[in-house]
Amino acid sequence: MTRDGLWQRAMELGAASGCHQRADRSFFLGDYQFPVCARCTGVFLGQSVSFVLLLFRKRVSVGAACGLLLVMGADWFAQHIGLCESTNLRRLMTGIMGGIGIVSLWAAAVCAAVKAIK
Repeated sequence: MTRDGLWQRAMELGAASGCHQRADRSFFLGDYQFPVCARCTGVFLGQSVSFVLLLFRKRVSVGAACGLLLVMGADWFAQHIGLCESTNLRRLMTGIMGGIGIVSLWAAAVCAAVKAIK
C-alpha cells in the first residue's frame, strides 16, 4: 500500500470513529492531516494511558474520573457557545483527560458489576 493509500485508509477509520476531522482542529505530520482531530487524538491517547495504568493495577477514582471528563466537557462547551476558542494543544490535553476519565469510569463499572455477580 502506498503512503497516500495508507493515509486515506487512516482517514476513513478516523471518520468511522465519529470524528469531524476538521483540518483547522487537527494536527499535521508534514502534508498529512492526522486521521482524527486534536481532541480525539487526546481521547485515544488518554484511553491508551488508562489501559496501561490498569495493567499495573493503578486506578483513578470515580470522582477524579468525573472531574477529568468535566474539564473536557467544559472546554468543548465554552467553545461551542462562543465563550472562547480552544486551541489544538488545549483540545489535546483535555482530550487526554477525558480519555483517562471514560476508561476509568468503565473500569469502575466493570469492577462493580463483577463484585455484584460474586
